[in-house]
Amino acid sequence: MASVTIVNLVLCVIILALGIWGYSKKKNDVPLYIGIAFGLFGVSHLLTLLGLAAGLTAFLIVIRLIAYLLVVFALYRILARR
Repeated sequence: MASVTIVNLVLCVIILALGIWGYSKKKNDVPLYIGIAFGLFGVSHLLTLLGLAAGLTAFLIVIRLIAYLLVVFALYRILARR
């Protein structure tokens, strides 16, 4: 189970880096929102790997909810463009 969480954490870090890079190259905030969302997912994976998830259940729910809402907002920004 830890190997899946490690892979998820690594992928989250890569997506965060790509989101920051995409924002810096194109000055488009959508990649940044997606990168930040996956950075938040990465925080939850890291806390899980450190064995802290059980004591922080409510915090992890809030972190993941914010991350999902950021993805929804980023998709809305793309769809709302004219």
